[in-house]
Amino acid sequence: MRAVAGSDADGDRRNVSDVVGVLVLGACAAWSLVTAAAHDGRPEGVLLALLAVAAGYAAGRISGALLPVAAPAVAALTGLGLAVALPHLAPGPEITTPLGLAGATAAVLTLSAGAACCAAWATRAPGLGLALRLVAVGIAAAAAALGSLSGTVACTGVLLCSLAAGRVRRRGAGIAGLAVTATVVTGLTWAVAGNAVPDGPAESLRGQLTAHRIELWHDALHLAREDGALGVGPGRFGELSTTAAQTLASDGKPHSAPLQLAAEQGVVGVALLAAAFCWLLYALWRSPRPTPVVLTAGAALTALAAISTVGNALSFTTVSVGVGLLAGLATAHPLADETPAREKDVRREDGRLTP
Repeated sequence: MRAVAGSDADGDRRNVSDVVGVLVLGACAAWSLVTAAAHDGRPEGVLLALLAVAAGYAAGRISGALLPVAAPAVAALTGLGLAVALPHLAPGPEITTPLGLAGATAAVLTLSAGAACCAAWATRAPGLGLALRLVAVGIAAAAAALGSLSGTVACTGVLLCSLAAGRVRRRGAGIAGLAVTATVVTGLTWAVAGNAVPDGPAESLRGQLTAHRIELWHDALHLAREDGALGVGPGRFGELSTTAAQTLASDGKPHSAPLQLAAEQGVVGVALLAAAFCWLLYALWRSPRPTPVVLTAGAALTALAAISTVGNALSFTTVSVGVGLLAGLATAHPLADETPAREKDVRREDGRLTP
């Protein structure tokens, strides 16, 4: 009876995280419509991205429950194939430095490496686990071959974090560390946009990020200050940015997700983006999957957040679907119990599992 009660308690916590996710995504959609109505904006891109995340999450939860090893493995290989073909599938201009062929390329490869490592931790066959980690190594090598520096660094970081996750007993500390990492990267980007970085580091960052990208960030911050409550409206940055208007081939984006939301949807838009990321981390914290799987997925999503902070990765539907899919795979409830005995002991100590 006590075991059943513990299982019911875990189920209730997962239901809470699902409800929170619905509320957060719903609020993001509603606010984009509000700001679009206020400034004659175009919310279709935001709504499509939210729909893609929700669809990917649902698909991940279902496939992860039925095929906890095969589903992430197939997702990793599919992502690798899409990343190789992505430059031909993504029309429009691309800023190559430091994101390689496109921010989406680095993002899809990072999510693919995370999925491969999750599959490696989910299997109980040592040989298969080694093969799946070699797939992750191959994905990092593919990022280097495609000229994506950030993709190479992110894939390598995800792989190293995944290996280290096997030694972590309490996932809460790891989740908190990921949240701090994402906050630091976002804060640094904001500081660069606001000219708050000392001259020496600022020049180094300017060389890596390109002066054009930083000028776009300056414009985004300027627009955000003009109307901090509602922003200028979804999809209107390209019309109002001086730098974008002077660029012959511009995609109309500032190449930074938080700065774009600050410019187009105001402070509330940025807060909702942060809430969406926090929801993903919370859902991972409450996930029934083993801690190494959870922290590996968290590391991949945090790396993606860092890439999106300095690039336009979230502007691609493929990436949005991948975010939801990986989160769903890592929070699914497999039909067979896959929790290691050691982690069950830790959950008993935390009160999350009753013997």
